[in-house]
Amino acid sequence: MNFDESVRYQESHEWARKDGDLIVIGVSDYAQDELGDVVFVEFPSVGATLKKGDAFGVVESVKAASDLYMPVTGTVAEVNEVLSDKPETINESPFGEGWIIKVKPDDASELDSLMDAAAYRSFTEGLDD
Repeated sequence: MNFDESVRYQESHEWARKDGDLIVIGVSDYAQDELGDVVFVEFPSVGATLKKGDAFGVVESVKAASDLYMPVTGTVAEVNEVLSDKPETINESPFGEGWIIKVKPDDASELDSLMDAAAYRSFTEGLDD
C-alpha cells in the first residue's frame, strides 16, 4: 500500500495536495484497492462551489459505488476528463494521473486539519482489524 507523504488525507479516503493556488483531490491507494476495478467516475460541474464535507461525485467499481467528499471548501476549477474514458487510471495512478478534481480553495489552511501520511496509515490499519 502506498501512502504518499506529499498529500493530506481524510477519513473518507480522499487526498488533497496543494498545487500552486489550487488543491488537487483524488482517492487514496487504500481506497482504490478496497474498491477494486474502477469503471465510472461522476464529477461535479466546473464552477461549482462546494463546502468541506459536501459530496462532490461518485466513484463506481465492479464491487461498489462510493461517494466522494470535499476535503476543503472551494470552487471546482478543473475535472480530470481522462477518467471519463479511462476510469481505471484511478487504480493505476491514484496519486498521479488518477486525480479527480482541482479546486480553488476558499481557505487553503483547511488542509492543516487533514491527516498526514503517518496518521492515515495508522487509521487504515485500524480498519483492517
